[in-house]
Amino acid sequence: MEQQVEEFIKRHSLLEPGKRVLVGVSGGPDSLALLHLLWTMKEEKGISIVAAHLDHMFRGGESEEDMKYVVDFCQKRGIACEAAQINVSLYQKEKGIGAQVAARECRYQFFADVMEKVGASYLALAHHGDDQIETILMRLVRGSTMMGYAGIRAKRPFGGGFIIRPFLSVDKEQILAYCQYHDLKPRLDQSNEKEVYTRNRFRRHVLSFLKEENAQTHKQFQSYSEKLLEDAQYLEELTVQAMNKVMERKKEEIILRREEFLQVRKPLQRRGIQLILNYLYKEIPPSLSSVHVDNLLTFLEREQPSGALHFPGGLKVVRSYNDCLFTFRWQESSPYTYPLKIPGCVSLPDGRKIVCEIHNQLSVETGGNDSLVLDACKLTLPLFVRTRKNGDKITVKGMKGTKKVKDIFIDEKIPLAKRDTWPIIEDGSGRILWLPGLKKSAYESEPIHGGKYVILYYK
Repeated sequence: MEQQVEEFIKRHSLLEPGKRVLVGVSGGPDSLALLHLLWTMKEEKGISIVAAHLDHMFRGGESEEDMKYVVDFCQKRGIACEAAQINVSLYQKEKGIGAQVAARECRYQFFADVMEKVGASYLALAHHGDDQIETILMRLVRGSTMMGYAGIRAKRPFGGGFIIRPFLSVDKEQILAYCQYHDLKPRLDQSNEKEVYTRNRFRRHVLSFLKEENAQTHKQFQSYSEKLLEDAQYLEELTVQAMNKVMERKKEEIILRREEFLQVRKPLQRRGIQLILNYLYKEIPPSLSSVHVDNLLTFLEREQPSGALHFPGGLKVVRSYNDCLFTFRWQESSPYTYPLKIPGCVSLPDGRKIVCEIHNQLSVETGGNDSLVLDACKLTLPLFVRTRKNGDKITVKGMKGTKKVKDIFIDEKIPLAKRDTWPIIEDGSGRILWLPGLKKSAYESEPIHGGKYVILYYK
């Protein structure tokens, strides 16, 4: 076993001389064997070792005994040890999450804190070949990304350094044999036998079957994992190149140009979505799955010009024509109605203004849809600036009959996010006089000399 681990460490460049390695130790067979093995090779590798143990306080006195055992094991061998207790059940209730998720969050935060405290470059964890089999199978059943289907990585960035897993090259049987040979006497957690946990069911019913078919199954799965990662990493490079041409990054937001995205080759589209999610999320929520990515791809392929999807963690995906906005800062717009004084000014939520002035002669520029001229003598007061309502219609200047405001927004390709806050000018009788920047009504006055005019500007 020692030789297999040694070769795996070299092949994946898991250790560098002169670095400090923090070893996560529960007291069970896997982590105790890893601590012992790294401790025995520390001189040869030129590394220093620190153990880290976290008592999740799930099992009361039993888990506290595990902590005492790890501390004592380290003291007898002169290994520095950082141990702590965290009430994970309380953390779970505060966060409203599952016990396993809560335990993982607390554990990895503890590891990150200790790595920084002791100046460790590596966090060594004892996931082994059988864990790899279970993880890959579970993700295939549940659904994941291509990177996810590759299972557990031998080395990945974490904190200020890397997580390394030297035991992925060996299986549980080898680890137990190592413990027996070196008389390590590890602690045993009975919860690892409970079938209430998905992983335990896979271990008991599926892994045992695969081992009967091929005792070296873990090597085949590890080979599959490494090859899939190589392919995935190459495709990710191509994805980055393609996505940089079809999206615009902003702080906590991304705008994806739909038509250009759909021209990207299919194998890169899914990875492109994952690239966006990785950029936006500080940490991918456990509830985010391949189903969300599938729904989003379908959402983008539909011909319907607008719509929205809600993703875990408050991420909202809003599509409006060719633009698809990914944002955490989306706020549902509130309708408004403001009285417009003559003369006067109304400030709009988007920072623009409706300015109202009185003129006795038209010596100012009033062309285009950003201004409206009204005969002061024919106005029905008061004037209002408001947002749209269901059934709004306007008598458009130069056209016969009325047209729905909704249809004008569609014709002008106004983004969905802006329609609910777009200003509409209405008179005291409820007639729509103007859609600023878009359309004037037939009630605009023709300029004549000697009249008195109310002029509205959209600035």
